[in-house]
Parts: sequence; structure tokens; C-alpha cells
Amino acid sequence: MTSACGVCGKASLQDLEVNACPILPSDDIQLSPEIIHGLPDALRRAQSIFESTGGLHAAARFDLRGKLECLREDVGRHNAVDKLVGATLLDRRTPMSTSLLLVSGRASFELVQKAADGRNSRDGRRGRAFQPGGRQRGTVGMTLIGFLRNGRFNVYSGSHRITGLS
Repeated sequence: MTSACGVCGKASLQDLEVNACPILPSDDIQLSPEIIHGLPDALRRAQSIFESTGGLHAAARFDLRGKLECLREDVGRHNAVDKLVGATLLDRRTPMSTSLLLVSGRASFELVQKAADGRNSRDGRRGRAFQPGGRQRGTVGMTLIGFLRNGRFNVYSGSHRITGLS
């Protein structure tokens, strides 16, 4: 795994299919849309470096009630996630199976992989490459939300964890 998007340097899609991330164990987590909608504002309020520079990505870990537990910033969203996972390991807060991860940029497949590894791992080992193909395999059992803004969001997988969706 690298800090790049994961596609750089690959000659074909088959080159991405090294090893699949394990499917995460099932859980009974339920999240309300109100909690989800509150995450971006909480992230933005806590971004002290972004306030002074206007140009950093952030990765944040929230508890299931939407309370910010940890935030890291960097010029690269991959680096911000790496810093967050590292801080989580140092704080002995792994696995992150009852945490919400919010990133300020798009969720590339390597970021999904890092999130899955942090959710699954107690010792922080990483190195499996994400295997594209199939929505369930592609998100390894996580709830993946995008375009979270203006009171709306898209759910790409794991909608069973969000209350009140039809």
C-alpha cells in the first residue's frame, strides 16, 4: 500500500486485484441521518490548520453519537488518514469497529481499504490491496457515504445501518 491513489503506476485493472480485504464482521450499528449530517460541521470547526491555510485535507474519527474523538490534517488525504490511523493505534483505540471515519476529500479505494483495516485490526497491520468488483466486496461490509453536504448524502453501501431510509 502506498500513499497514492492506488491507480498510479498500474497498467491494468487486474493489477489492482492483488488480494481482497476481508469482509468485516456483521454488527448492529444504527446511525440516524441527523448524526451523519452533523459530522462535516464538526470536522470543519476542529480544523485549526485549515482555518489559517485554507488548503489541507482532514481525516476524523467520531464515536457513534457524532462526537469528535480524533482529527488529523495534511496536504494529502491519504496522509491525513494514515496520521489518524497511527494516532488511533498509539491511543490503543483499535479496532475502530465502533467509529465513524470522515475524510474531507473523495474516498478512493485505498482509503476504503485503510478504513477497513483500521476497523478490523487490533495491531494495525496493513498491506492488502482492495479488490474492485461488486459493491459488497468493494466496501468490504462498511457503510460508505459520499456527497455529504447541504442536508443530503448518497449511500453507496451499508444502508441497513442508517435509520429512516426508504
